[in-house]
Amino acid sequence: MSDPRPHVVIVGGGFAGLWAARALAKAPVRITLIDRRNHHLFQPLLYQVATAGLSAPDIAAPLRHILRRQANVEVRLAEVTRIDPTLRRLWFSDAESLDYDYLLLASGATHAYFGHDEWAANAPGLKTLDDALYLRRHLLVAFERAEAESDPAKRAAWLNFAIVGGGPTGVELAGTLAEIARHTLKNEFRNIDPTEARVRLIEAGPRVLASFPEDLSERARRQLQKLGVEVSTGVAVTAINRAGYQLGDDFIPARTVVWAAGVAASPLARSLDVPLDRAGRVIVQPDLSVPGHPEIFVGGDLASVQSDGRPVPGVAPAAKQMGRHIAAMIRARLAGRPAAPFRYKDYGNLATIGRMAAVVHFGRLKLSGLLAWWFWLAAHVFFLIGFRNRVVVLLNWAWAYWSYQRGARIIFGAPEESPPDQ
Repeated sequence: MSDPRPHVVIVGGGFAGLWAARALAKAPVRITLIDRRNHHLFQPLLYQVATAGLSAPDIAAPLRHILRRQANVEVRLAEVTRIDPTLRRLWFSDAESLDYDYLLLASGATHAYFGHDEWAANAPGLKTLDDALYLRRHLLVAFERAEAESDPAKRAAWLNFAIVGGGPTGVELAGTLAEIARHTLKNEFRNIDPTEARVRLIEAGPRVLASFPEDLSERARRQLQKLGVEVSTGVAVTAINRAGYQLGDDFIPARTVVWAAGVAASPLARSLDVPLDRAGRVIVQPDLSVPGHPEIFVGGDLASVQSDGRPVPGVAPAAKQMGRHIAAMIRARLAGRPAAPFRYKDYGNLATIGRMAAVVHFGRLKLSGLLAWWFWLAAHVFFLIGFRNRVVVLLNWAWAYWSYQRGARIIFGAPEESPPDQ
């Protein structure tokens, strides 16, 4: 006998999708949560996996485990390739299909190379655990290659690291990589001095952390420079290849370039045949539904929406709030109540720069340095899913604080393995 309850299909087990599923726990619906990966990922700490500070299970948890006690949810491991809003049906990569009564599309974002997709092979980004594990291997192997290289110029290229993009991810990667070179790897090599590694953060705009107030941005720049990071602003990278990158009139030999400069929405949005913004995000209605299709909602990085006249940023707190709001809208539709516009509550901006260095902006509150760093630590531990993850992350951070060591410095896979598919 078929289930008479309305079928809610959620595509994406990130913050928006998972928070919506949880908020519908007591609703008279059946839910299918679909993701091409079996885990929920705490993306704000992804760079910690890439820089060997944490292991993959510390910041991820299986979706089935998270939702094991929610009887109205079925989790399906699959990749959605197409959606037909008229038929209210979606298709998977294996050609199977699934019908829905309500749909939440929250499939996230991928890397954007601003028309230069050929750069991806030599400038990996950081969006998934696969990306993080590849990047960690690449960073650690760079020091190994430098150790084995007798040619000074080639050795210098292996010890040249460039992070393209001065947002929170770029700042956090650059600061942590500088600490690894100057503290973690100290006295471990015989033919190279890791402290001679050159870490450069490149931002095409006038300043790093452009979403922060200018004074905090300037403090972040000074803290990065204190860690040994070279900060380049106002000049864009114009070419990237296996040998290095072009910055202005100069070509800089570098075997490690990391892309943190831009994101593009999941291409799945195009199958809806609705207006998209320049980044490929769906321009949704105030209640986060799709124009002309009130049964379809879009959340997280895939949604282009304004709240109180301001664009809603693509950050984890916004995605969680969207997920809860969409769940409320589905319950309202079932009860015949009118829709309500989404209201984003800004919980501020946080970015860590390195050991005892961070910046925090929340309303009129502006913090930098040690106090901001403790604030950042507490916030990220609090929002992790699962008691085990919180304990493990705290222990790892405590050990790293006192010893400067990073416990996840194990190289997995073939060193010359290509980056994950973008």
